[in-house]
Amino acid sequence: MFALLNRAVAGGTRLKFRTGWLRNAGRVIKGAALGLTAFAVASCSTGLETGPGLAPGGQAGNAIGTGSIKIGLLLPLTATGNAGTTAKALQNAAELALSEIPSADIQLVPVDTRGTAEGAAAAASAAVASGVRMIIGPLFAAEVTAVAPIAKPAGVPVLAFSTDTNVASQGVYLLSFLPQTDVNRMVGYAKQQGKRAVAALLPQNAYGSVVEAALQQAVARHSLRVVTIARYQSGAAGIKQAVAQLGPVAGGAAPQVDALLIPEGPAVLPTITAELANARIDPRRVQFLGSGLWNDSSVWRLAGLNTGVFPGPDPAGWQAFVGKYKGRYGGEPPRTATLSYDAVTLAAALARIGGQQGFTDRALTDPNGFSGVDGIFRFLSNGTNQRGLAVLEVTNGTARIKEPAPTAFGAGG
Repeated sequence: MFALLNRAVAGGTRLKFRTGWLRNAGRVIKGAALGLTAFAVASCSTGLETGPGLAPGGQAGNAIGTGSIKIGLLLPLTATGNAGTTAKALQNAAELALSEIPSADIQLVPVDTRGTAEGAAAAASAAVASGVRMIIGPLFAAEVTAVAPIAKPAGVPVLAFSTDTNVASQGVYLLSFLPQTDVNRMVGYAKQQGKRAVAALLPQNAYGSVVEAALQQAVARHSLRVVTIARYQSGAAGIKQAVAQLGPVAGGAAPQVDALLIPEGPAVLPTITAELANARIDPRRVQFLGSGLWNDSSVWRLAGLNTGVFPGPDPAGWQAFVGKYKGRYGGEPPRTATLSYDAVTLAAALARIGGQQGFTDRALTDPNGFSGVDGIFRFLSNGTNQRGLAVLEVTNGTARIKEPAPTAFGAGG
């Protein structure tokens, strides 16, 4: 899904793209015919200069690429643990994307945020001072909050990787997979399947509260009703108690609900499925609805989730991306790496169309959206995003596409 752009044909109002280049999902990006020329297929090193990408103390690091338009890449490169590992993978993915667009007139300016709000603020100040036209990153919600008041007055849009919609706003756009999108996709699918009454099993934390709010909005939009929402504290005892609340409405031979939302991941789902079985809540009678956290092979092997469905991008794009990433860097990337890849590709497209002035809210919030490794997406004026996701079904240890992802956004959103 992310092969090199093979050719671009200017036809006055429309361009034809090969798969892979970040393209407009409903039609090409406005004005793309105004000078977009064919790109040559090149090796990964063509036109790419790579520095260490490590800038301590809020200083811009060595640039990646040779274009005239600077794009900040704010990542916690020196953070310890998983944060630092993820940051390196995101930088690798950004470099990979740029290597596949050798004529792109952009250069990436990596700046280390250290994984803290203070570090992110210093990094944003350094990036803006260096003349960047857009910022890709940072990773954490507190970092995004710190970056916004620096980037916004400078007219520098931000494409951040946080999943916390509280930090989104016009000019600060979240490229991540959002819980709200997962919930809306699942409720919409349940409606299509004739489901009418929904229950939910949610953690007693901030994530659970976000999902609960999204569920209430989604059922109102799709004309379903919520019968019960059971919240659980962490640990087996808390889960057992919450599942017991679901038993009277979701268990037995004649459940009162026909769908159950379980937006959890592989660390907790084994305990949940065991308790659901004990409570006689049967996935053959109640459709189990998951979230993007189900997109894990260990989840698919849980017998208690067989026939359950969850939202996610078409796996083909991810598999192809992994092959390219491993071929260049060796190891397998984290799932979030595609976000950085798509962000850089989008930056290159905006630069190609509008040059230094191409990085505007209007361009970024085009209602037709864009298409990347993980399918179509678009930014909303409030900084959140919408994605076109497939519905996948857990089937005997695998996940298969039950309903394909849309290829364009409808006129009504």
